[in-house]
Amino acid sequence: MSGQRHREGFTLIEVLIVVVIMAVLAATIIPQFSSSTKDAKESSLKFNLNTLRSQIELYKLHHNGSLPDGTTNLKQLTMATNVGGTTGTAGTSFPYGPYVQIALPVNPFTNSNKVTLFTGTGLPTASGATDAGWLYRASTGDIWIDDTNYLTW
Repeated sequence: MSGQRHREGFTLIEVLIVVVIMAVLAATIIPQFSSSTKDAKESSLKFNLNTLRSQIELYKLHHNGSLPDGTTNLKQLTMATNVGGTTGTAGTSFPYGPYVQIALPVNPFTNSNKVTLFTGTGLPTASGATDAGWLYRASTGDIWIDDTNYLTW
């Protein structure tokens, strides 16, 4: 037998190579996950906007061309109504709706479903409020996202 000792473990070079490989992998993967959160919020925002637009159109069909008046966060979409748009308890007197269950969908960037009435013409400007949710024009039934980055959707 020779007098050499057999060592177990990794050399410093081997450990450094593994650390460098892990750093390169992390640098390429982490940015993909950070943008996926924004992508998910944008998808949810588009879905909620399309839901609101379609439910406003359905309300318009049931109410002989009338639109929700836009007061108190479009409560006419979340409650039963009669043909005149008056809200009440679901039944024969109030056969229409609710068009959206419980409450309006939220803007996932602000977690708010607040509706701000817009009475102007053309494309509105965002309110800039921290609790911004939706912008609604009661005269036409148009609804937008209350955010400068998404107003054109």
